[in-house]
Order: sequence, then structure tokens, then C-alpha cells
Amino acid sequence: MNTSKIDLNLFTVFDAIYSQQSLTRAAGVLHVSQPAVSSSLAKLRSIFDDPLFVRTSSGMTPTPLARQLVSTVRESLKSLDNCIATRIPFEASTANRTFRLHATENAELILLPTLLKQLKQQAPHIDLEVVFIDRREVAYEMASGNIHLAVDAPLLSHPELISQPLQADDYVCVMRENHPLNATELNLDDFLEHEHIHVSSRMKGSGHIDLALRSIGQKRRIALRLQHYAALPALLAQSDFIAAVPATVAKHWQLASRPLPFETPKLELQLFWHKSVEHDPAVLWLREFTMAVGH
Repeated sequence: MNTSKIDLNLFTVFDAIYSQQSLTRAAGVLHVSQPAVSSSLAKLRSIFDDPLFVRTSSGMTPTPLARQLVSTVRESLKSLDNCIATRIPFEASTANRTFRLHATENAELILLPTLLKQLKQQAPHIDLEVVFIDRREVAYEMASGNIHLAVDAPLLSHPELISQPLQADDYVCVMRENHPLNATELNLDDFLEHEHIHVSSRMKGSGHIDLALRSIGQKRRIALRLQHYAALPALLAQSDFIAAVPATVAKHWQLASRPLPFETPKLELQLFWHKSVEHDPAVLWLREFTMAVGH
């Protein structure tokens, strides 16, 4: 195969069809007509001697060969984009751009209020999309260009990802303002005697607080386990439950807070990016901006 004669735009069409699973939607993304997409697909089929995409009830389904090719195609397209981007400076104050971040709920509550405020002052035309995806998929989504940055606990381990510490937060015990424990200094016995609400995105397993208690031979009673913080303030305000949460999260609620009566590790957040965008001016700006806000 003489690759010098292949139109590289064909691979952009390949990526669009793979992502959209539809010739019509791919045409919309690429801002071209559907016949143009069909023509490009015909050329790709001829080059690879394979259908690449088969029409099914769920859309244009990739063949095994297309699934094999997609990672290489996307990495190559990203490399080409980076070659161009390194020559084009990024002017955040005038840029019209949407960045997509993977972030945990802790990261959203801790980082986003300040990040958005600063962003609108310094780069008013830049928008954010914040999502949470399975940690096992983060590296793939970043390699594909679907995610630009990730803010997460130091649990993302992949040779293609680069990380930098962003923030470390203490845990505090939160409760309603007129809770009996708010009248005195919180001790370990009182902490253990009360029923707790535990918030974790995982369906089961121990968190930071339980591991710290286990290290001193203690255990708390978790009466309610939640996967999100949304209901926690209201539940605490109407009951004698208590909860241990990051201090930066607690300050956004109208609840009383007390230092924990035992040592716990800090909640660490790290900033992650893919090595393929290490020198991308736009992502570099976003990294530096996020680090400045996070610190």
C-alpha cells in the first residue's frame, strides 16, 4: 500500500463514523454532506479491503478490523493536531473553546466554585463539561481526546498518564447546628456512639475514615451509605446523624463542623493529563490555570 497517496482526511471520517455510529451524525460533526461521508467510507473500504462498518439495528457497527484500527487512527490524528497546535499560541482571554474534565464529586465541590469564578474573569468564552467516568476508562478517553484533564484521587495508574499533586484536604465531622455534640469538644467516644452517614462513589468497601479507625482498633456504625453528597446536608439538618467529610466540602453547607478526634490521612487530589498533550498549548494553559486555582 502506497500511503503517500492516501488522503489523511479519510481517517478523520473514519473516527467520526466510529464515534457517532451513523453516517448522518458523522456528516453533521464534520460539517459535510452525507454523500461525502459515504464516498470517503467507500474509499476506506477499498484501501483496507474490509467493510469497516456494517449497518445494524443499533447503527453503523465497526468490524473487528475497525476496532483494531481505531486506537492507532486516533493517536495519529492527535499527534497531527499537536504538531499544528505547537505552532499556534493559545490566547485564553479570546479563545472560544470547550474543555472536558473527568472529576470526582469531591473534586467538583472543592475545585469548581473557585475555578468557574476565575475562568469567567480570565477566559470568558471558555466553557467546561465535567463528567465522571469509570477510572478504568480514563486513560483511553484521554488518549482519544474526549477528556482533556482529570481531577481525581491518586488512584489513576497508567503509563500514558502524567500527574501532579493538586490539593490535600483534612476531614472534619459535620452535624446540625443544634446537635448535642456541637456544644462540647468532640471526643472519640462520642464520635463512635453516634450513627454515621458515609458518602462514597463505590457501592461497598472501607473509606479513609474507617481505615483510620481500624488502625487504632475502633469501628463506627454506618447507618446510611450514600453515593453522592446531594442529600447529605438535608439529612444531617433533620437528624442526629453525623458524617466525616473533607473540610473544603463542609464549608459550603450551613452545618456545624468539628475536628476529628483521631488522625486521618488527608484527602489528596491530583491533576492528570495524557502524555500526548504534554505540549499542547491549550491543555497546557488549562493545566496551569487549574493548578493555580487548586493551590
